[in-house]
Amino acid sequence: MSETPTHDPLNHWIVTLVCPDMPGIVHAVTGAIVEARGNITELQQFSGLETGNFFLRLQTETPADHDELRAALEPVIARYGMDCRIDRVGRPLRTLVLVSKAAHCLNDLLFRQRSGQLPVDIPLVLGNHPDLGELAAFYGVPFESRPVTNADEKAAMEARILDVVDTHDIELVVLARYMQILSPELCAALAGRIINIHHSFLPGFKGANPYRQAHERGVKLIGATAHFVTSDLDEGPIIEQNVVRVDHTRSVAELVAIGQDEESRTLSRAVTWFAEDRVLLDGKRTIVFQ
Repeated sequence: MSETPTHDPLNHWIVTLVCPDMPGIVHAVTGAIVEARGNITELQQFSGLETGNFFLRLQTETPADHDELRAALEPVIARYGMDCRIDRVGRPLRTLVLVSKAAHCLNDLLFRQRSGQLPVDIPLVLGNHPDLGELAAFYGVPFESRPVTNADEKAAMEARILDVVDTHDIELVVLARYMQILSPELCAALAGRIINIHHSFLPGFKGANPYRQAHERGVKLIGATAHFVTSDLDEGPIIEQNVVRVDHTRSVAELVAIGQDEESRTLSRAVTWFAEDRVLLDGKRTIVFQ
């Protein structure tokens, strides 16, 4: 009686690569994946003409573990001077959420996380007001609030943010309508790891009260923008944007209500893409492999 052949269990990996563009990159990378006994299940690439950079994201199923896959790619990484990241498909990203009083974005993030639509692990929601504590508790997520009304309290809050990032090994900080301007020092410490939702279609209507600004200008489209945070207010690289049509009959309050749906959808989509390693920085722009 013949024995049934056995197969090594498969690991599903994400590989992202960034390097100067030149011939032969895709051939070399895919050859290394084959060497690691991998089957490519998804592959996207982009050549940035302005910066001369090459971007690649692939998913591969292979019996190889992380170290074996990295070893197979290492000669290619060295040859082309690549920045390389390897992560497991579906691994929840450790995420800190910052809030103030508006509940819609936090509610959407927590609902999607609980229902399995958002691949994140949220160990803490941190706010500068206590208003959203009950909402976080409903989803079973710890909540902590600290007032930020002066420079000393702001410094204490930012020290607490960095403490949470260190303690929980946080990979992403999400500003879910957190209505405080972060210091340049905090922006630098977490560069490329903070996503904000701004309630306008940037670069229009930056700063405070964008819906009132939009109403005063009689715009026919309002929107939301998810972007990386930098020390320049509402100027960071844009990840995702959405708009909805409005008309002259809408009041400011109605614009706010309409816009909140776009804010929630836009932020959740940006966080999902970041958690899935689909967002790569290219100077002031982002490459998003949807």
